[in-house]
Amino acid sequence: MSESELEALENRLREFIVPFTSSELGGAGSELRVTEDADAYRVSVELGFPVGRTGSEIVAAIKTHCESLSLAKSLELAVDWSVTSHVVQHGLKPLEGVSNVIAVASGKGGVGKSTVAVNLALALSQEGARVGILDADIYGPSQPRMLGLLGQRPETRDGKTLEPLEAHGVKAMSIGFLVDERQPMAWRGPMVTSALNQLLNETNWGDLDYLLVDMPPGTGDIQITLSQRVPVSGAIVVTTPQEISLADARKGLEMFQKVNVPILGIVENMSVHVCSSCGHEDRIFGHAGGERLAEQYGLPLLGTVPLDRWIREHTDEGNPSVVAEPDAPVATSYRAIALAAAGQLAAGGKDYSRLFPTITVEEDG
Repeated sequence: MSESELEALENRLREFIVPFTSSELGGAGSELRVTEDADAYRVSVELGFPVGRTGSEIVAAIKTHCESLSLAKSLELAVDWSVTSHVVQHGLKPLEGVSNVIAVASGKGGVGKSTVAVNLALALSQEGARVGILDADIYGPSQPRMLGLLGQRPETRDGKTLEPLEAHGVKAMSIGFLVDERQPMAWRGPMVTSALNQLLNETNWGDLDYLLVDMPPGTGDIQITLSQRVPVSGAIVVTTPQEISLADARKGLEMFQKVNVPILGIVENMSVHVCSSCGHEDRIFGHAGGERLAEQYGLPLLGTVPLDRWIREHTDEGNPSVVAEPDAPVATSYRAIALAAAGQLAAGGKDYSRLFPTITVEEDG
C-alpha cells in the first residue's frame, strides 16, 4: 500500500507544470527526486533557474497541487536551483566564467529596451543569481545613469583587463564609463564592433550565471556582427504594442533566427497607462500587439510592463524600479519576466563542451 501511494505521489508531482518553464516537473529545466522514510515523503526539486526569492511560492504551489492525494504521511518538500551553461551559436565558445549570455534587443529605439534590460538583470540578481550587464549601445549608452554609476571609471589590476563596476549587486561595463556623457561617439561600424569586443572579452567578469547584453537598437551591420560574434544562449526582444514598433521587432526576430540564436520570448513594454489620479487605463500604443507577435512566431510572451512615470523617475535616479520598490506591481512584472526568460533558457539545450578537453591533432614532423 505504501509503495502505491509513493508511486501515486510521484505521478501527481510529474503532472505539476513548473512556473516560468511551461514544462512538467522533472522534465526540461527541472529535476525531481522522491523518497520515503518512516515519517514522511521527501521531495527534492532542483530548478535550472534562480528562485532565491520566489522558491517559497513554488513550494506552496506544489503542496497545493498534491493536496487531493490525502497522503498518510507528511510531505516534506525542498526546492533548490542551479544555473548551467546552454548552447551558443555554432563555432563560438562560451565566455570563460560566464554560464549564459542573454541579448536584450529591439528592432527600433525608444521602446524602453535598456530600462527593461537593467530591471531584468536586477530581478535575476535578487533571486540569487550572479549577474552582469554589458551596455552594448556605443552611440547612446544609458546603463551608467540607470545604475547610478555616472562619472565612475573602471580600474585595471593587471594592465590587461578592466574590473567591472558594481551597483545593486550587478556587475556592469559600458563605454559610458570610459568617455564623458556629452562626448559623441563619431565612430564607424568596424570601430564600434572592435570596442564592443574589447568591452566583452577584456572585462574581468568573474563567475556569472547570466550576462545580459543591452544591444544597440535596430538590425543593421553592427547588430548582425554582434549576434554572430558574441556567444549568446538566448535573446529577448522588446517591443511596444504599436504597429510600427511590431514591424521593427519582426526584423529583430528574423535576425536572431538567421544567426541561430534561440529567442526566449517577447516583452511588451508600455502596454497600458494607468492614470495616477483616477485609475483609468488607457492603451496609448495599442492593444495586445506583443501577444499577436508572439503567436505569429510561436514564441512565449514573457510579460507586459505598463507605461508608468515612476519607471522613468527610478531609472533617471539610478535606482531602477526592481530595487526602488521591490514589492510594487511594476517590480513584480519585471521579476516575472526575468524568471520566465530564465525558465525558457533552463528548458533549452545545455552546453556540455566545458566537460570535455580540447583535443589537438598534430602531424608528425
